[in-house]
Amino acid sequence: MDCKRKVLNKRMGPAILIFLALLLLPLTAKGESKIIKMATTTSTENSGLLDVLIPEFTRETGIQVKVFAKGTGAALRDGMEGNVDVIFVHAKSREAVFVAQGYGAYRLDVMHNDFVIIGPAADPGKIEGMRDAAGAFRKIAAAKVKFISRGDDSGTHIKEQAIWKASGEALKTEATVIIKKSKKHALSFVYPVGLGKRYISIGQGMGKALTFAEEKQAYTLTDRGTFFKYKYGRKLGLNLEILCEGDPRLFNPYGVIPVSPKKHPHVKFASADRLAKWLVSTQAQALIGQYKIAGRQAFFPDAEPVAE
Repeated sequence: MDCKRKVLNKRMGPAILIFLALLLLPLTAKGESKIIKMATTTSTENSGLLDVLIPEFTRETGIQVKVFAKGTGAALRDGMEGNVDVIFVHAKSREAVFVAQGYGAYRLDVMHNDFVIIGPAADPGKIEGMRDAAGAFRKIAAAKVKFISRGDDSGTHIKEQAIWKASGEALKTEATVIIKKSKKHALSFVYPVGLGKRYISIGQGMGKALTFAEEKQAYTLTDRGTFFKYKYGRKLGLNLEILCEGDPRLFNPYGVIPVSPKKHPHVKFASADRLAKWLVSTQAQALIGQYKIAGRQAFFPDAEPVAE
């Protein structure tokens, strides 16, 4: 009898292991389907807004969102290469191309804030109170004072480039190559010749640019939400002031785009689509409208809710 039992145990052992493995597979697959990757601009993270939105989305849906905060250009490249499931960025013309080329399934307006030109309270460029961003850039160039550029192909950098082009200043084009995951990406940007070495391109996110601008007591362009967070939402504060604001050219819209499964069949489109639709829901739009930094509204909801 003992011999028969031993033989039976030897035969059933592998079968039991296979059975348990089969039981675990659906759980693993289900667990993986509940995590999506989102590439987003640094401003949504640095401002603290995602700390409000993402936990609420996860609580409601059970879907976790792994956030990769970077410049808009890098976020778009992540989408083009299928490295993420959804992007949430702020360079509308570039987003339109992304969708038109088939990388994005669709784009939804989520919210907006605006860009502002900030600098030291002493304001050596004499731009305080101006509402003309291009004119403010001309005065900064004429004063030959330091200007910090993100230089990272972000939405903020793209906007800065557009303002320099509108300023009428003599510009020079610089070309550079960045390497991401062993792949080379060529970038080009313009800078005002008159500023020379006073134009400092750092290739970093908004938070680093603000910190560096404070250290150098220099001017820079920033989104209002991140500026509020660094100025009023931290113990250290920020020793820089808003000097130019209100120009329609400084409008800063944000959009969400699920990566198209037609381009990249492996993306978790159903969950990404659910996040995109949730961001324009009445609930999420209310959270965006209610989000304040030291009593100051950082973003304004833009969406018309889309029925699921």
